[in-house]
Amino acid sequence: MPDFGRFWFTGGVEADVITTNTGSPGELLRLLRDGRPRTRAELVVETGLARSTVRARLDSLLDAGLITDGGNGASTGGRPASRLVFNARAKIALAAEVGATHATIAAADLTGALLATDKLDLDIAEGPESVLPLLITAWRELLRASGLDQLPLAGVGIGLPGPVEHSTGKPNNPPIMPGWDGYDVPARVAADLGVPVLVDNEVNLMALGEHATCFPHAQDMIVVKVATGIGSGFISNGALHRGAVGAAGDLGHILAPNGGDAHCRCGNTGCLEAVASGPAIAAKLHASGLDAQTSADVVALVRAGNLEAGQAVRQAGRDIGDVLAACVSMFNPSLIVVGGSVALAGEMLLAGVREAIYRRSLPLATENLAIVPSQAGIDAGVLGAATMVVQHALSPAVIDHQLTG
Repeated sequence: MPDFGRFWFTGGVEADVITTNTGSPGELLRLLRDGRPRTRAELVVETGLARSTVRARLDSLLDAGLITDGGNGASTGGRPASRLVFNARAKIALAAEVGATHATIAAADLTGALLATDKLDLDIAEGPESVLPLLITAWRELLRASGLDQLPLAGVGIGLPGPVEHSTGKPNNPPIMPGWDGYDVPARVAADLGVPVLVDNEVNLMALGEHATCFPHAQDMIVVKVATGIGSGFISNGALHRGAVGAAGDLGHILAPNGGDAHCRCGNTGCLEAVASGPAIAAKLHASGLDAQTSADVVALVRAGNLEAGQAVRQAGRDIGDVLAACVSMFNPSLIVVGGSVALAGEMLLAGVREAIYRRSLPLATENLAIVPSQAGIDAGVLGAATMVVQHALSPAVIDHQLTG
């Protein structure tokens, strides 16, 4: 495996503590990442650095292909000055959102925009030595099919359906992932692809994707995924909040007020997931005589106008809202985004969530609270995974390490 050192595999944790000069190449790139072309003279004025310093920093970024000539500016009497602009196609970020039975993979540019996507079937219970080679093969085929295989890779971002210790990229006692606990996912993938690999919980990455692409101005928000399980991701002060060991946002295993003695796959009873997840709703409908086995069946029944299915989904929304109401009181978000396969049932789920939150939370906490459906949709997870790679790969500390290390 290429020896990138621990610096490369920690999702930016090490980058946060590395001192970066304000006039470094990485800091100049940060300015140019807004997409606005600038001349060298404009950058001298904007940064306050010496002309020779700016020239040297820009030359290193040009040599690395991270910026390019964006054309000439207006002439002031002499030869027009060239304008430099961020090159979003300098490298490619690979991303994957892995679920229990399927994965979405993608290739993205250095703005995090998706250039190509694909889906594949898998079984997370088969373990990392089976699943990870499938992802690697699928990424390579995606790059070939989309004509992106000649571009260098910036890194790989992977979302997994369980708790992840983000600082190491290792799953941490994931309940539905036998054989994955403590497995060194970054090392295994980097051994084949030779680039930095970052791993996180899939719902954390959904939150990152929704925030980066749809709600960039929301500083405090919660993203909830309602599907086979129920999870959430927290954006706090504009940054993803993971908690001490990556377990923040495990909404599905909080005791639900109406959970009763319903058995949960985590081993406890009364968990929110045991009464309000897609399979839980389907089981209730099946017991009443309806043909429902999966979340997709539930959604289909609701869309077909089945009254009992609609009522069951709305009640699931109330159960979720009861738990979220405590989060609203503790965290005071300005935005809650609801996604996942069950959310495809539409307003029924959202109506139940809103009803419970507004009933249980104080007016001060809900006065400016918006509760909305996912805007990134099924791509939220891979958008978040790509964003995670881009944020790390283009952080000033990492850029300066690459150009001067």
